[in-house]
Amino acid sequence: MAYATLDELKARLDWELDDDELRIAAGALEDASDLAAGYGRDWPEERPPRLVRTLVLKAAARYVRNPHGYTQSRAGDETLAWGEAHGRDAGSVYFTREEIKLLEGLAGTRPTLTSVIVSAWDTRTRPVRAGLVPVDYDGGAPFPMFSDDGEPW
Repeated sequence: MAYATLDELKARLDWELDDDELRIAAGALEDASDLAAGYGRDWPEERPPRLVRTLVLKAAARYVRNPHGYTQSRAGDETLAWGEAHGRDAGSVYFTREEIKLLEGLAGTRPTLTSVIVSAWDTRTRPVRAGLVPVDYDGGAPFPMFSDDGEPW
């Protein structure tokens, strides 16, 4: 199943698709949906977030417009160039870096800064018994220390 329909994709294109193009478009929707789930998460296919559907349609339309991955085409006096398809992305369904960041943000999987406990090799953490922690400025009242369950000591 895909996150968007073939009719939605056809509405984004400015020509009528023939049978081969319809087959390519259906495959592009499947591939774009699989990529969206991979970069984001496995959203329900009946109701994916609206922006996920938009990104899937955008990637599929980009592929249907240029399935061979040409970077430039010339016919007579007319030259057409595709600037966004480079390297491994040319000739395949793909998301741009910005689209990938959007998918990661929608899924909540975007890399973030995390705080972790670091200790030296072969050390043991010692339980803190106390109720108040001293502060490092003159005349400051000690700061209360809380237990694991959130209650003051």
